Amino acid sequence: MTIKTVAELMTADPLSLLRSASLKDAHDLMREKNIRHIPVIDEQGQLVGMLTQKVMMAAVIGLLAKYGATALERKEKQQLVADFMLTDFATISAEQSLREVAAFFVKNRHGCLPVITSENKLIGILTSSDFVRLAAELLA
Repeated sequence: MTIKTVAELMTADPLSLLRSASLKDAHDLMREKNIRHIPVIDEQGQLVGMLTQKVMMAAVIGLLAKYGATALERKEKQQLVADFMLTDFATISAEQSLREVAAFFVKNRHGCLPVITSENKLIGILTSSDFVRLAAELLA
């Protein structure tokens, strides 16, 4: 097995949310699909942010503390993903070498990197779990 580029390992067409989605939408998506990172796009498919499980859970805990469990779902529906998403994050291209990206993951301790085109269109996502799966296959 010779996998050398991001394109060969990434998840293409990853699950994403529009920035106008609610925090409830993000919470449900993370829970139902068992994912920890959600790219946030605009109506043209341009990557505008990332919502991590850590950031989302902090928001949910804040809402719980402020409004209580009975109001949580209603309050989550009132909060926009755009208000919680990270806007300062690294991205990669599909052509980048896995060696280069692996070094970045190790140095920066990132859980994922969105894969974009030169026009900032989201085309994939590469996660630390992808590298663990690759390592498991290589060790088998």
